[in-house]
Amino acid sequence: MRKITEKTYVTLDVDYLTILKQDLFSLMMAYPHDIVDIEIENKHTVYLILKSGEKLLYDDLKNKTETEKLQNPDLQDMMSELYLLGPVNGLMPENYNPGRIRVYPLLKEVYGANQVEIEKNLTGIRVNSSYHRFNSNNSASLHLNQALDELTHLLKDAPHLWSYLHPIGGTYNFRYISNTNRLSPHSFGISIDLAIHKDDYWQWTSRKAGEKRLMSYPQEIVDVMEKHYFIWGGKWGLFDTLHFEYRPEIIIKGKYFNSQPQTLWYEKLPVKEEKVTNIILLIEERLKGFIVLFSFHL
Repeated sequence: MRKITEKTYVTLDVDYLTILKQDLFSLMMAYPHDIVDIEIENKHTVYLILKSGEKLLYDDLKNKTETEKLQNPDLQDMMSELYLLGPVNGLMPENYNPGRIRVYPLLKEVYGANQVEIEKNLTGIRVNSSYHRFNSNNSASLHLNQALDELTHLLKDAPHLWSYLHPIGGTYNFRYISNTNRLSPHSFGISIDLAIHKDDYWQWTSRKAGEKRLMSYPQEIVDVMEKHYFIWGGKWGLFDTLHFEYRPEIIIKGKYFNSQPQTLWYEKLPVKEEKVTNIILLIEERLKGFIVLFSFHL
């Protein structure tokens, strides 16, 4: 019988290296107080270093199913699907769900490691005449407040938006995603469900009815929320049209790296901003001599 062996080879893959740098930039810009450094082991294994000292692996080099990515993702899995800003022309394919993969050690570092810690970080958000709790860490509640202020201002000239915004479906709710052992983003106080409609969620309705609801959804709401780093569940193939989730890393990557790689990976970045330049320089310094490692079986 033929012996099964594993062989490994090394190559400098320009596209992989470009995407790696873009992902690292997006994450470091999104979590500036929580991601403090980059570490390379053996010239090919990349970690992000958190303020607590914990290390998050970028790429475990494993081929995974969609279910495996949801259950045990690395940072590369989380960042792999590009979120498209702006209008959409219909439902996304069922297997296209940018932002639905979440690296929980990162969320726990930023927003709280357990229910007690998370609730210490919550603050009240006033929506019309009611209050809802949202996480204040990493400017999440600040951006939600700013987005809601803009949307309230829009209501003066566009009163039809009211039925899409009110009543609020919910913000903080410590719970697990249905039929899984994964915490909902609502558990971290970083998601808001706007007014609920029967055709908003993929498990409630047909794709035909969901797409009809999607195409009637006001683009003004989506634009304002994306401006403030909220991804929209309407851009998931497993659609969740009422759902907006504070995910600055996903929005930043979609904003700056939404086309084919340029000559320089940072070509579209606002390099005159000091914080942008500092992150670019750090990435370039840490990844000197980096090599891409692939494994395959014979």
